[in-house]
Amino acid sequence: MKINVDELKKHAGEEIAFSGFVDAIRDKKWVMFVILRDNTGKVQMTIEKSEESNKELLEIMSNITVESTVKVTAKVMENEAVKLGGLELIPSKIEVTSEAEPLPFDFNNLEGVLIDTRMDFKWLDLRNEKNMLIRQVESTLIEAMRQFLYDNRFTEIHTPKLIGTASESGSSVFEVKYFDRVAYLAQSPQFYKQMAMAAGMNRIFEVAPCFRAENSNTNRHATEFTSFDLEFSYIDSYEDVMDLEEDLLIAGLSKVKEVYGDKIKEVFGKEVIVPTKPFPRMRLKDLYQELHDKYHFDIPTEDVGDMNAEAEKLTFKLAQEKYNSEFMFIVDYAATKRPFYHMRDENGKLQGYDLIWRGMEITSGAQREHRYEELAKNAKEKGLGEDVKFYLQFFKYGCPPHGGFAIGVDRLTMLLLGLSSLKETQFLFRGPNRLNP
Repeated sequence: MKINVDELKKHAGEEIAFSGFVDAIRDKKWVMFVILRDNTGKVQMTIEKSEESNKELLEIMSNITVESTVKVTAKVMENEAVKLGGLELIPSKIEVTSEAEPLPFDFNNLEGVLIDTRMDFKWLDLRNEKNMLIRQVESTLIEAMRQFLYDNRFTEIHTPKLIGTASESGSSVFEVKYFDRVAYLAQSPQFYKQMAMAAGMNRIFEVAPCFRAENSNTNRHATEFTSFDLEFSYIDSYEDVMDLEEDLLIAGLSKVKEVYGDKIKEVFGKEVIVPTKPFPRMRLKDLYQELHDKYHFDIPTEDVGDMNAEAEKLTFKLAQEKYNSEFMFIVDYAATKRPFYHMRDENGKLQGYDLIWRGMEITSGAQREHRYEELAKNAKEKGLGEDVKFYLQFFKYGCPPHGGFAIGVDRLTMLLLGLSSLKETQFLFRGPNRLNP
């Protein structure tokens, strides 16, 4: 098992095997300093030139290129004069495990490097400390959110991404040749989440890819993204769904702040703010009025009953000024602007919400319609027929009241770290003009 840089302190005084990248070499008159790096940090390796036994080691390191990888047998020594953690490695053996060619760009200084060049060489781009931290923060965030659901008796499921009919959202879908017929890449696991409710699973979630064939070249859209979906039964209203999402986000952000809060502030200049309950809530028509009165903004006619990007930005501003909150739930959207499976009350009012955070929608959630007759009627209103026939079958044999939501993981991470685009956030970005590497 590899010993990482952040574990070296525990091995002070011991001889160990350590593997990593050659980050830098400083060849002085009497000593050679080599900085080794892994994904947890950096450590100094010191080779004294006066010692005859080091002749072979010096020869190896004099002919190696930066970013090559090595495996060293070395003693871990405490040394207060060493700035990198007060530790140094004193090697007795060095093995070059791979040799690097000259780099196409300096990943430690990405200023002026085109984003497309960075994406072409994503494996080098990720070696940048900032980009490595993105991956670690996102992992910690999802781990904490997952753990919260496990602790609350949710079951993780895995739904198919190849499906026989186009899914429900109205967005374009990717067609895939499937033997002698056409299949589609799933836009969301929504139908299958509700199938689990009809099965009586009560509480489920999934973290998985979703696909949208939208020709959107914006900072917030991607053709493939990771979605954190959940659904749970026996709710009384969509307020129960909002309440659970508050707890989930508080759990995730609390863990990120605990583990990486200081590092995020140092590297990204962003404070991880853990919200308190309840998040402010506002009806859409009241929001329109507030945005008009405070910021002279009127929603365009084509967006009435919904939001647009400018309204979302101003909603964040309003949430901060009026409620001292980074979050805002918006309710009472027009049913015509939402999927047919969102429940409506006896007056036709939609039983759902959006959650805005830092100027962007991160969630659409709702109580779902679980009554077969109402669901079939809503689908017919939307002009949906054969495509949802299989889905409607789930509700013929009894299904408890339920609701849920989805959070775009990539967008959540982007907003958390104050990044400008999903091209920076995603491990590998997929967009209309990007299918490699």
